[in-house]
Amino acid sequence: MPSVVGDTGFMTSTKERMIGTWRLVSTVIEDLSTGEKTSPWGGDASGYINYGPDGRMMVINAASRREKPRGAAPTEAEAADLFKSMLAYAGTYTVDGDVVTHHVDISWNESWTGTRQVRKARFDGNRVHLSGDPAPDVISGKMSVRTITWEKLA
Repeated sequence: MPSVVGDTGFMTSTKERMIGTWRLVSTVIEDLSTGEKTSPWGGDASGYINYGPDGRMMVINAASRREKPRGAAPTEAEAADLFKSMLAYAGTYTVDGDVVTHHVDISWNESWTGTRQVRKARFDGNRVHLSGDPAPDVISGKMSVRTITWEKLA
């Protein structure tokens, strides 16, 4: 398991470094055929991910500039737009070296429930960059790599 020397001078494993709450910094999709990078959630998206010492995790992300419903309850169209501009899921997680796997047992999108979301972790100071394997983008269908950057909260 990859380790680094932490603030205390002791070796810290990837799993130990992941524990805590992280704030979303960016989501970047890189088109592998062109190298073009885009931010599907917008430049000021918000989100949090939490990794507990008990092996449970949860995440919620929302795109930037989401519109509030005009009334107390959203119309069907407003609700659909709100649904499409966020994600949320929870489950357990495992760490093997620098690979973090989310085992999804509840999700905003039922097609994710029961899946494994595999990410490679790369640390940079108080940030972690979680990247998936190359895969077709869910919107464009082009082969791409999605990297989500998180900043650890104190």
